[in-house]
Amino acid sequence: MEATTAIKIAHLLPTTLIDYPSKVAALAYTAGCNFRCPFCHNSELVLPEKIQTMQLIPEKDVLYFLRERENFLDALSITGGEPTLHDDLPRFIKRVKQLGLLVKLDTNGSRPEVLKELFDNHLLDYVAMDVKGPATRYSELAGVQVDLDAIRRSIKLIMKNAPDYEFRTTVAPTITAKDIENTVELVEGAKRYFLQAFVVPEGKDLVDPTWNGKTGLSKTELEGVWKRIEENFPDGGVR
Repeated sequence: MEATTAIKIAHLLPTTLIDYPSKVAALAYTAGCNFRCPFCHNSELVLPEKIQTMQLIPEKDVLYFLRERENFLDALSITGGEPTLHDDLPRFIKRVKQLGLLVKLDTNGSRPEVLKELFDNHLLDYVAMDVKGPATRYSELAGVQVDLDAIRRSIKLIMKNAPDYEFRTTVAPTITAKDIENTVELVEGAKRYFLQAFVVPEGKDLVDPTWNGKTGLSKTELEGVWKRIEENFPDGGVR
C-alpha cells in the first residue's frame, strides 16, 4: 500500500491505561497497512475492501476531543494499521503536541525515513516497534516482501533517538522458541523487548481466515523462552 496524504483515523479509544506505560492515554487507530500479516486481527484496518466501508473520524473531531480532555489525558497513542503511511502524520502529531500531550507511536518499522523526520522534529515521546520474527522469516510473517534494511534502519533510529521505546514480538502461530531466540539478533542492544502472547479478541477476523483457530506458544512456554534471552535486555518480559 502506498503512502497517503491526509491521515485516516478509523477508531478513537477515549481512554487506555495499558497502551502508554504509566500514562493515561487516548488511542487513535489509523486505517491502512503495507503489511499483510496473516495472523493480524485488525483486518478492518488492513484490507482495502474493509477500509472502504468505514466511516472515518475527521481530524478536527479528534483534536476537539483531545482538547476537551487535555486535563485528564497525559498522551495520545497512535496505532494502526501502519501510521507512517500517512504523509500528514508529522503535521497531525505537531497539532497534538501543541495541546500539551505526549505522543506514542506504534509502527512496523517499514518507513525509517518517516521516523527520522519525526525524531528530527522532536515529535515522539515513546515508540513501540513490532518486530515480526527472525530475519529469515520476516517476509513470510509480514505477508509481503519486506525490505530488511529498512527494518534494521528503523531499529537503529529508535534506539538512538527515541526518548523512550520498546520492541515487541507477537508470538503468532508457527513462530517457534528457536525463532524467538533468533529474533534477538535484530534488536541486540535494545533496552526493552517484550514477547506478546497471541490472542484473538472475540468477534475479530484475521487477515488470513485460514489462520483462524491456530494457536501460538502458551504463556508458560513464552516464560521459558524469555528466561533464555532476558540477559540480553535490561527490561522486558512476557505479556
